[in-house]
Amino acid sequence: MLDHFLWASGISGACALVFVAYLIGYILRKPQGNETMARLSKSIQEGALAFLLREYRYVLVTVIVLAIAIAVLGESRPDLPLGYRTSIAFLCGAAASTMAGFLGMFIATRSNARTTHAAETGGVKAALAVAISGGAVMGMGVVGIAMIGLVLVYWWFNGESQIVNGYAMGASLVALFARSGGGIYTKGADMGADLVGKVEAGIPEDDPRNPAVIADNVGDNVGDVAGLGADLLESYVEAIIASLAVAVAIVPTIAGADYVRAFPFYTASIGILASIVGVIYVKVFARSNPQKALMYGTYVSAILTIIASGVYAKLKGSSFTLDGVTYEWYGPWAANLLGIISGMVIGFTSEYFTSGNYRPVRRIAEGAQSGPAIAVTEGTAVGMQSTALPIIVLAGAVIGAYYFGGMYGIAIASFGMLATTGMVVAVDSYGPIADNAGGIAEMAGLDPKVRKITDNLDAVGNTTAAIGKGFAIGSAAFAAIGLLSAFMLSAKLNPVDVSLLRPNILAGILIGGMLPFLFSSLLFRAVGACAFAMINEVRRQFKEIPGLREGKAGVHPDSNKCVDIAARGAVKGMMVPGLLAIGFPVLIGFTIGKEALAGMLVGSIVTGLMLGIQTANSGGAMDNAKKYIEEGHFGGKGSDAHKAAVVGDTVGDPLKDTVGPSINILIKLMAVISLVLAPLFV
Repeated sequence: MLDHFLWASGISGACALVFVAYLIGYILRKPQGNETMARLSKSIQEGALAFLLREYRYVLVTVIVLAIAIAVLGESRPDLPLGYRTSIAFLCGAAASTMAGFLGMFIATRSNARTTHAAETGGVKAALAVAISGGAVMGMGVVGIAMIGLVLVYWWFNGESQIVNGYAMGASLVALFARSGGGIYTKGADMGADLVGKVEAGIPEDDPRNPAVIADNVGDNVGDVAGLGADLLESYVEAIIASLAVAVAIVPTIAGADYVRAFPFYTASIGILASIVGVIYVKVFARSNPQKALMYGTYVSAILTIIASGVYAKLKGSSFTLDGVTYEWYGPWAANLLGIISGMVIGFTSEYFTSGNYRPVRRIAEGAQSGPAIAVTEGTAVGMQSTALPIIVLAGAVIGAYYFGGMYGIAIASFGMLATTGMVVAVDSYGPIADNAGGIAEMAGLDPKVRKITDNLDAVGNTTAAIGKGFAIGSAAFAAIGLLSAFMLSAKLNPVDVSLLRPNILAGILIGGMLPFLFSSLLFRAVGACAFAMINEVRRQFKEIPGLREGKAGVHPDSNKCVDIAARGAVKGMMVPGLLAIGFPVLIGFTIGKEALAGMLVGSIVTGLMLGIQTANSGGAMDNAKKYIEEGHFGGKGSDAHKAAVVGDTVGDPLKDTVGPSINILIKLMAVISLVLAPLFV
């Protein structure tokens, strides 16, 4: 029989999917525009689907091999809570993450031309309504699929924490491959398109003469929609599971156990309904300022979640005891509130450092007048500076959350950031749709006014994407700390014995601190190799296809070749970083020991968090500095400042869309693998 909180979560997940069905119907009823627009959208759809199918073939092999290994290892040790049940939970998590990615990609590639047509016929408000609806399919689909999958796994295995952890591991593994592979694809194509098209050939962005344009637009969907969906789904799942794992690991049966188990599920249910209200708010009340509409929709969702979860805690809460310490009924709610507030602070910080409305981005644009070196240097400095406030706020939130609920409170704070994941992902996924809409407007030769509208939506999308990445990175830190605590308790590590003076722990910390940098370097090189091949192919076509560069009538580029280059480069580049994340926890745990593994997780959290924030905000700032110049400042499009900013943007793109988003998955995946394997290290 389902517990009451599982019923609530299952119903809220079903509501999310019903809302998704409504949004899909709303989008598909919208016209795509003229024949050229429909054809371009179709090409993007086919390219995105072809890449995902190729990518997931490789991921599927990895998932099956690991599932068999978990089952065989567990069955050989019947005294351990592993075996085929954990393997099934692992497969369910992988399937949920995959479904979310395909769902988001499916509707995003069908929203782009419809957004362009809405901009052409109805202006900003109409275009925003279509784009946010497409993004909301991804957002609400993520929380709906994640919640229903988690409820089923929790029910099937009677809430056995060690088995349910497998669900998070499966979701996290697929997310890492989807995010890193999609990021390599999109940035390899983007860099190739920009450096040859805008810098060398002097043609506009998304010009139909550029062979890499279709691949670039495909990349927006596979990286920033499918990859994003898988990323936030695993963050969402792990935030809930971390709180459950900590509670169960501390004391299996505690005073107030029902309340402790139920709180994250009820808060998730409230967040889903609040996110639906937030999306409706944006669609109904949007006017001429899309950024305000999207931000206010996010605030509405967060405020409703705070109020409703507080009411639930007051009505149903009770004091509870963890590890011998008694906490009041409001402890989880207060920790949840700290998570939401710290998430909003990270969002504000990301907005300030990446929006063209503020001084940091304008300073980058101004520096671009002196050349690309200054643009890149200033962009890097902006990202580094942007780490200060979020880290201080997160540190304070960790202390406050621990005060209100111990390690359980820290895990709950991570979920506070992600309670409104449906709205956060909707706002983030809206950006690639707007970007695609602008590309279709350019390639279809529409009135420049249409491109101006879509560029406005796209610039806002860069800022909202940076905010979404900030939420994801901040919540990753909280969730990883919660998972680390659960690992230490599950592995029966005595905190007194985990001393920094022990050499194996110091060695683990150093190795963990190194891993995010090694991981990032592999992704950077993969993007560079993909971009190198793309640049050579674009140059070849401009040289060998007569009349292409001049735009001769009837002459078209071979876009399929560029799509194939990006796909092959992404699949090749994602495998080694992914296997690195899987292999190191196993290697360290079995060779140096469980204490060293705990140290490794600590080191990866510290450096990964800093690197994740810095790369995401540096990239977002350099991208929007380019757009600020394109609005007419410092010489506008085609100026020397613009060319320098384009170079800065190509450096920033892999930072914000490949490295930054992948790091937060890295630290959580290593933590959840350690937690799943913890019984082996006892």
